[in-house]
Amino acid sequence: MVDMLIRDIPEPLKREIELAAREVGQSVSNKAIGLLRKGIVAERQAREEPSLSAWDAIRSAFISESAIGDEYAEVMDKIEAERKRDGRPATSTALT
Repeated sequence: MVDMLIRDIPEPLKREIELAAREVGQSVSNKAIGLLRKGIVAERQAREEPSLSAWDAIRSAFISESAIGDEYAEVMDKIEAERKRDGRPATSTALT
């Protein structure tokens, strides 16, 4: 293992790390290592997970309610009709 020196940590952040370490009975170093690891993982996941389009978000809401059948198709048909009425380009209506 190697040592790492991090300079200019704001005092409030240092206190938060110390408090978090004390609450779980860890050393400040071990708690900081854990927090750094969680931060790296969170950043990696944020880069890997594409954000949902509005279309996908609507579809996932229907899937979670087990309403992906006719009800979903009817709503999407209404959305498409409204888009056409407004002169906007059509969206894909494929169910995958």
